[in-house]
Amino acid sequence: MTKLLASVAFGLGVLASSSTFAAERTLMLAVQNMYCDACPLIVRKSLEAVPGVAKAVVSFKDKTAVVTYDDSRTNVNALTAATTKAGYPSSPKG
Repeated sequence: MTKLLASVAFGLGVLASSSTFAAERTLMLAVQNMYCDACPLIVRKSLEAVPGVAKAVVSFKDKTAVVTYDDSRTNVNALTAATTKAGYPSSPKG
């Protein structure tokens, strides 16, 4: 019984510590191939479909996307892959 309680306590500690290291990040991406007013919607939807993305704001005028995401659930490579798969290659800006 003691081993079971110790195991459960350890497991909960690991789960709690992993969320402690998670951080919300904001990233600006330079987005290519946006030529019409519908493009930002497609880019935004592709980014919001990535697990861990909280918000995506896409500017047709500036050809950028500002993405707020949980870095414990996704990363820059997943974000750029999502836009590229949708037909809009992107890369970190700045």
